[in-house]
Amino acid sequence: MKGHVLRAFVKKEFLHIFRDYRTLMVLFGMPIAQVILFGYAITTELRDVKIGVWDMSKDQKSIELISNITSSEFFALNDNVSASHEIEASFKKGRVKAFLVFPNDFGNKLERGTASIQIIADASDPNTANIITNQLTSIIQRWDMLEKSKTLRRAFIDTEVRMHYNPESKSVLLFVPGVITIILMLVSAMLTSISIAREKEMGNMEILLVSPLKPAVVIIGKILPYLMLSLVNALIIMGIGNVVFEVPVNGSFVLLLLECLLFIVVALSLGVFISTKVESQQMALMMSLFALMLPTILLSGFIFPISSMPLPLQWISHAMPPKYFIIIIKAIMLKGVGIAHIWKETLILSLMAVFFIGLSVKNYKSRLE
Repeated sequence: MKGHVLRAFVKKEFLHIFRDYRTLMVLFGMPIAQVILFGYAITTELRDVKIGVWDMSKDQKSIELISNITSSEFFALNDNVSASHEIEASFKKGRVKAFLVFPNDFGNKLERGTASIQIIADASDPNTANIITNQLTSIIQRWDMLEKSKTLRRAFIDTEVRMHYNPESKSVLLFVPGVITIILMLVSAMLTSISIAREKEMGNMEILLVSPLKPAVVIIGKILPYLMLSLVNALIIMGIGNVVFEVPVNGSFVLLLLECLLFIVVALSLGVFISTKVESQQMALMMSLFALMLPTILLSGFIFPISSMPLPLQWISHAMPPKYFIIIIKAIMLKGVGIAHIWKETLILSLMAVFFIGLSVKNYKSRLE
């Protein structure tokens, strides 16, 4: 009997999703708002970007150049390595965004002729990687010109750039993980909150909650269609990204789906929590828009580097679930890492899911009492 009732709930929700013009407005109107927002909010400034150094020379010139780079407001030295495999490990741990590699006898080569410096950037975020490499190249060239004026030498530094994880600097490798995050948050949280608020606005939710059906069955019946739609959306986007744009899934596909499911649960719990605090669909839409969608775009690291934001906004970003999911999905898809490298972000999302589910259950119980 319960299975039959649950299927009826799910069928009813699917009909509401495709018949309600307000739901369709959220799905198709939101991208327009995002484009307008991007036009006013996009910035390419860098602040305190963490870099690493592999200095095989360790002479006076390499030390001077490293000091010149890290003394600027743009870069901060966060890692020193002594072997090539340590660079890969540092990238996977997310410790740095770029590495400077100085060859042996850098200072003497600089005096005799041409000295080379290799810049290895984490291009899982190609836009940021290009900005970082351009800024590093500019600082190195300015230092080189200053050194020439002092010594009257003709030698110059040849910088070699290599984009790690994204050799061709394809922006689509940033776009696909970000779109997955936005759509999962949109479908799971916003539409769930609006759907439940609609039932409350019409008086149906109170009737359902005092019916012989358990509140858990009612809530599951309301949110299950959005969980299914969210998983389908994620699979479609990843499929299009892989087939059309050649976006790889270098890590475990099973782990990727499990992490998507975890993020959907977090988003659903947020949507249910918002629905407990509002009485109308309009309020649910506004709260979801300002509490979920805007932070997903602005404070998750999808478009703008978090390290370049003012400190108060960096603190707020730590409370944003999309921030951790974007780290996870880019690490699995582009870097091919396993759970050992993303367990902290996974744990944070799990705790967030438990927290918001607990708040939602508590609020619904208080309404029944």
